[in-house]
Amino acid sequence: MSDILLNLETVLPPPPAQKGPAGGNKKHQRFVKRRQFLERKGFLKQKQLPPQPPPPRRDASLSCPAGPHRPKKKQRVEAKEGGKPSLEERPPCRLKVPPKETSGSGAVDPTSWTSGSSAAAAASSSRKTGSCAGKPNGTLCSRGDVPRVNLLSEFKSGLPDAPGLAKPSKMVAIDCEMVGTGPGGRNSDLARCSVVGYYGDVMYDKYIRPLSPITNYRTRWSGIRQHHMRDAVPFKLAQKEILKLLSGKIVIGHAIHNDFKALKYFHPKSLTRDTSKIPLLNRKAGFPENESASLKRLTKQLLLRDIQVGHNGHSSVEDARATMELYKVIEVEWERHLATSPLQDGPPDTT
Repeated sequence: MSDILLNLETVLPPPPAQKGPAGGNKKHQRFVKRRQFLERKGFLKQKQLPPQPPPPRRDASLSCPAGPHRPKKKQRVEAKEGGKPSLEERPPCRLKVPPKETSGSGAVDPTSWTSGSSAAAAASSSRKTGSCAGKPNGTLCSRGDVPRVNLLSEFKSGLPDAPGLAKPSKMVAIDCEMVGTGPGGRNSDLARCSVVGYYGDVMYDKYIRPLSPITNYRTRWSGIRQHHMRDAVPFKLAQKEILKLLSGKIVIGHAIHNDFKALKYFHPKSLTRDTSKIPLLNRKAGFPENESASLKRLTKQLLLRDIQVGHNGHSSVEDARATMELYKVIEVEWERHLATSPLQDGPPDTT
């Protein structure tokens, strides 16, 4: 019986070539293509990106040299994987001098920064490259350094600054003239009101018809005569116009509680300045501090000017201007005093 020989091949055929960038079924291939596209465009978040190898540590010998700037020079950098050493140009680390103070204002002198096209460019470059801003000479640079402003350039001292004065547009001076009403003219009613601005400009000046009949014009002091009442503004209308001017402003007057009483109005005490009750004025004029000096005396002593002269009575515009000028004499000192001991709003003083 003849032998039967079987020739069997035991080598498996090679697997079919994978299609697509990552093999798998078509759905997986589309996913991989889409992910690669998003990676190239930078749309993936950091946590969705594949892990990156840590950046190579910089040799300490290649850090910023101590001392002032040195010109560019070629430094020898060793190849990482057995390659030949190569020469690479490295720009020297930029050193910065601490910013200079200019008259205590906290501003930074642009000329104090080191070389660069401008101070802004130098500041931007220092943030990006981690330069030695704000450090003394001789300190090595580190990439995490952030330039800091000298605190003394912003806060000159531990003492509080002088309070900012109010804007001139927010300050007015007022003066009113009264006539007598009622039996014997014993009651005082408003007959003229003048309001001037910080520079003496007249903002309001009108004759006002009182609510009650006038029984005494008090012309010697008020300057009001009968013909002034012919075209006078009714009290209610005048009151509305005047209070609109005074709203939200610092109001200055001499014995101002009398003016507010005639207007039937109460102004916030913190926004009221009465020149008859400011001891600083009396001190500068040489009068006792607790004395309520008249507007005429204070104006004569401090402004060297005569007001309220003659027999034609007072002018409310002249008195309001004199009041504003007297306030300006002690404005800075008085406002600083009020900043340390502010006035509380309350009912007006009628003493």
